[in-house]
Amino acid sequence: MAIRQKCDKKRVALLKATLHLVNNQGFHHAPMSKIAKMAEMSPATIYIYFENKQDLINQLYLEMKSTFSSFAFKNYSEEQCVKESFKKVWYNIANFKLNHEEESNFLSQCDNTPIIDEEIKLEGLKHLQPLLDLWERGIQEGIIKPISPYLLYAFTIYPLAFLTNKQYKNSCELTTNKLIEAFQVAWDGIKIQNR
Repeated sequence: MAIRQKCDKKRVALLKATLHLVNNQGFHHAPMSKIAKMAEMSPATIYIYFENKQDLINQLYLEMKSTFSSFAFKNYSEEQCVKESFKKVWYNIANFKLNHEEESNFLSQCDNTPIIDEEIKLEGLKHLQPLLDLWERGIQEGIIKPISPYLLYAFTIYPLAFLTNKQYKNSCELTTNKLIEAFQVAWDGIKIQNR
């Protein structure tokens, strides 16, 4: 019996189809049959690459987290001061969210619903480790408020999802000046006074 070779192009096509369907119709309205049809392959082909729909969604989430972190930490250096390092990461994330709408929307859905398995979410968090390490360094140096990383994320990174969503809906154009202001508000929210 010949073993079918896995084709990376097919796997990518399945992930793209899933991304599109989940974003536009929701997790529960993206059955395997629709995913296969959109990827232009038989439903049975999906099971060569993924155990089931949950595995497909989990793997898509990890792929998106990997893509996100590649953008977030592009040209990032631990050699810079805490504020400049954070500024670099913050702007990288803003650019990702502005220029990768589908990926951003999917990650936002995953953050706000229980569709991703908990152990997969924990694995996805590893992609943010450089940011968590930066915040810890800032706390140790007395620059950043000694609060939970969840609070730091909620007050600095999470608002970008709201702002970019408004941009997608043409409610609020994120001009260069607005991004500068948004970064300053984020930084002022977590820095210790007079730093």
